[in-house]
Amino acid sequence: MAKAAKKQAQVDINHYDVVLAPHITEKSTLVSEQNAVVFKVAKDATKPQIKAAVEALFGVSVTGVNTLNQKGKTKRWKGRPYQRSDLKKAIVTLAEGQTIDVTTGI
Repeated sequence: MAKAAKKQAQVDINHYDVVLAPHITEKSTLVSEQNAVVFKVAKDATKPQIKAAVEALFGVSVTGVNTLNQKGKTKRWKGRPYQRSDLKKAIVTLAEGQTIDVTTGI
């Protein structure tokens, strides 16, 4: 009983603020063949925070985290320009033999 309570305590509410959503595109599905998953993360999240959040939320072991900041494009709608939001993505590499099913919820 005590071990089950400890496992629940490891999932901090702040982990949900770090990992926002899976990023599902053609490229991210190709990367999944190399045992990696792509997530949208908070703009101020660091690599150790992302690693800790993924390990706590999904119960997997993470071997590496690569991040990138994608600047929002300037687009036009009805002749008026607007700016898409900036986005931070994290490519999380998992240990051999472990997977995350992004189609299910957290």
